[in-house]
Amino acid sequence: MTVRTVHDCAEGRLYATDFLGASVTTAPLAGRLDGLLFFPVTAFGPDGSLDLDAFRAHVRAGVDAGAAAVFACCGTGEFHALTPEEFRICVAAAVEEVAGRVPVVAGAGYGTALAIQYARLAEEAGADGLLAMPPYLVVADQAGLLRHYTELAAATSLDVIVYQRDNAILTPETAVALARTDGVIGLKDGLGDLDLMQRIVSAVRSEGLDLLYFNGLPTAELTGAAYRGIGVTLYSSAVFCFAPDLALAFHRALTTGDDATVDLLVDGFYRPLVELRAQGRGYAVSLVKAAVRMEGLDVGGVRPPLSEPAPEHLAELARLIERGRALLKEAGA
Repeated sequence: MTVRTVHDCAEGRLYATDFLGASVTTAPLAGRLDGLLFFPVTAFGPDGSLDLDAFRAHVRAGVDAGAAAVFACCGTGEFHALTPEEFRICVAAAVEEVAGRVPVVAGAGYGTALAIQYARLAEEAGADGLLAMPPYLVVADQAGLLRHYTELAAATSLDVIVYQRDNAILTPETAVALARTDGVIGLKDGLGDLDLMQRIVSAVRSEGLDLLYFNGLPTAELTGAAYRGIGVTLYSSAVFCFAPDLALAFHRALTTGDDATVDLLVDGFYRPLVELRAQGRGYAVSLVKAAVRMEGLDVGGVRPPLSEPAPEHLAELARLIERGRALLKEAGA
């Protein structure tokens, strides 16, 4: 299967009309992913239960700020900590809040049987696609990984993006096989091995196939320029969750070749943020959630087994956000 890239999405685009009479695109997912990708946190109340009002507000604010897509109940959204029913409720709430303005992609994970169950729940909830996270616990060989993703894609009508990281690392040959798999449209890289990604991109291209590629590292902006060098321009931004102004300014600078602003923000904000993130386990989620709270939306804490950031790290986080905005003013971005 040859998948159309975001660059030819104007061809064959379809439209529907929503209940307000607005034009809502129903083009294939591959043609709609262009811009900053928003991975909202999942909001919990004081008793640890879902806080749907806060979650809806978070999703709505992200889309209003300019998110190109909403990836609900994925890594930043604590997919691992949600029950299937909570997952279904959250994905449905995201779909309702987005109202067709941008695509909604939902997480799917664990073993093949459960991943298929989550895929069907996401489909019922109205999602546009799936982010297939690594299988739970086991370290599979390439044949097993290929079978897992092939069976998942065959079990749903939703387009599938495979998330490469941890125990799900693909060879170029497996990536080519996935590019030929009906329903698989993309590969999100959370490993950070640029040599491997270059070989995957080259192998898929050499077969006359196509995939969408995503930089999926926890703070993707830090490696954004490097990934663009091998043709990977799409990325998810954790910073967008709490500081969309910073995330969008960086994205604009990166895409327009404003290297001075890119370097300014990398040196003064993103690199220190990554160094802070490295100070605690699970900070790729808990630090982001804490920052959302700092910015005025009470989305609650993280569920076990994650823990809240240390007080001194929260203080440093607040200083970093303030510094990032000062840098924006300095750059006139």
